[in-house]
Amino acid sequence: MEKFLKKAGWTSVITSLIFSIIGLVMIYNPETTMIFISTILGIFFIVVGVIKVINYFISKGNSTLFTNDIAWGLIAIIIGLVTMVYSSTIESIFRIMIGVWIIYSGFTRFSLSFRLKNVNDKLWAIVLSLAVLMIVGGLYVTFYPGALIVTLGVIILVYAIMDLIESFIFMKNVKDIF
Repeated sequence: MEKFLKKAGWTSVITSLIFSIIGLVMIYNPETTMIFISTILGIFFIVVGVIKVINYFISKGNSTLFTNDIAWGLIAIIIGLVTMVYSSTIESIFRIMIGVWIIYSGFTRFSLSFRLKNVNDKLWAIVLSLAVLMIVGGLYVTFYPGALIVTLGVIILVYAIMDLIESFIFMKNVKDIF
């Protein structure tokens, strides 16, 4: 059992190292990462679309009158092509939508902090500070191209480092478990 647990620990170490590499690539090459993600997503949509179109022709005559496989298939193919060709535009739209949502959430918490102050709640200053941080973060995401990819890369890298540390602690103490 100890041998099995050590092997699982080394598997976790390797996985953490892979996640670290992915996180670093996302941090230092957000544009390339977005192009890669868009290409994979585009290929996925195209494959699904082709399968839908093929299913339409294979089941012709055997399906109901209201089958829309060909329409869904063609739409999926077009979405796949658009996703691949306009990856930076899609990333910008997605980034702006998320940034605006974060700013909106910050403003609602900003308003809440003053309501808490009016009822003499001691936490109003903390809520105000968090609201300001959210607004600044939302502005950063909205106006900095690659912010989402870089942020996700940082999160993945931090996770990988924490998992790596935990794996080494686990492997060091595996004998004590038994």
